[in-house]
Amino acid sequence: MIVFRWLWRVLRGVLLTLAAIVLFIEEWGWRPLTALAARIARWPPLARFEARIARVPPRFALVLFLVPAVLLFPIKLLALWLIHEGRAVLGVGVIVAAKVLGTALVGRLFVLTEPQLMQFVWFARAMNWWIATKQRLKALVARSTPWRAVRDAMRRARAWLRLRVRRWVR
Repeated sequence: MIVFRWLWRVLRGVLLTLAAIVLFIEEWGWRPLTALAARIARWPPLARFEARIARVPPRFALVLFLVPAVLLFPIKLLALWLIHEGRAVLGVGVIVAAKVLGTALVGRLFVLTEPQLMQFVWFARAMNWWIATKQRLKALVARSTPWRAVRDAMRRARAWLRLRVRRWVR
């Protein structure tokens, strides 16, 4: 019984860490990159293109939503090939760039096509499940000691940085 309790604690810690990573990516990656893509889309030709995307039928919206994943797959294979060829820094750079661009594009496409995608029952169920799961995970992660420690360290770092900037500006 003690072994199972210990294993559960370890497994729970690993799962909470993975959940924290997913939440971190969403909070610090998805939202800012999607907002950046929205700012770029203010350019009139892109704004007209986005308006057309927002009006597509649900099935076409689903295809549009999946396109970035399909298009980025060969780029990721290229990155793995570069790593295999001994160009690890370039390969990792390609992967990071692909993830950043892909996240921005998928986030923006999601904003534009969400009403159409929600017409699919399976998609609506998956979204509702994800939202509920994310709220539970946020609550669990927020109560964890590592998360609180990182949050406090970030708060102190921001305060320190504000103080340095104020002194530098004067």
